[in-house]
Amino acid sequence: MESTGGTEELVSGELVSVAHALSLPLISSVDPQFLKLTKVGDQIYSEFRENFKNLRIDILDPEELKSESAKEKWRPFCLKFDGIVEDFNYGILLRLNCSQGYTAENTIFAPRIQFFAIEIARNREGYNKAVYTGIKDKEEKEAKKKKEPTEKEKKRKKPTKKSTK
Repeated sequence: MESTGGTEELVSGELVSVAHALSLPLISSVDPQFLKLTKVGDQIYSEFRENFKNLRIDILDPEELKSESAKEKWRPFCLKFDGIVEDFNYGILLRLNCSQGYTAENTIFAPRIQFFAIEIARNREGYNKAVYTGIKDKEEKEAKKKKEPTEKEKKRKKPTKKSTK
């Protein structure tokens, strides 16, 4: 959790594209409330909410994650998961605004356990549902478009007369 300077918050566009491509199928495949990110999700969630009751998780303030005072609060929480969560302190991309995807402006590096804590809370508290339903609505509209004939197709079809004898 040591700071490497101001560059840690600069995220390359290529890395963001990969994160977006990998997360989109997962987010859209299952309702986030039923998504299990890790076997110890219950423990992570209860410890997180016990320690960070009032942390706003829908739109994160980077200062609440990266400032010196925030690091003092996060460090003991993160260290509780040393030996419990594999690679708990490795850097991973975290979305600041959960209603948006992975973009350079909406992404910061965070320790893996911090990512798990925030994303598990977002899933359980319904904040990630907007992304899931938005993707599902878009898929339904596209499927509907494909099934509906265009105006030209409608005009080409000639009504057939059925004879009644």
